[in-house]
Amino acid sequence: MRDHNYFVYILASKSRTLYVGVTNNLERRIYEHKQKLIKGFTAKYRIDRLVHYEHTEGIEGAIAREKQIKGWLREKKVALIEMYNPTWEDLTPSELKQLTP
Repeated sequence: MRDHNYFVYILASKSRTLYVGVTNNLERRIYEHKQKLIKGFTAKYRIDRLVHYEHTEGIEGAIAREKQIKGWLREKKVALIEMYNPTWEDLTPSELKQLTP
């Protein structure tokens, strides 16, 4: 099986509701969340701020890491975010931030 670029990411709303996902195209996926093109939890609760992401080369590793993080208590997810992004800054590239409705 070929390796590709995959990302595990955490999105947050302004009120810090969290969502954990996996994708092979981080910019496209964040755009979809910001434009509310993905119906469901993230659109309903306005979860569109990228607060953490990790790169992996294989889908198996990405899915395993996503499941691991999803299994954590909220406090552990918050600790992971704050270890690398203590101010919960939106890490979305600036050109995508401008597209937020």
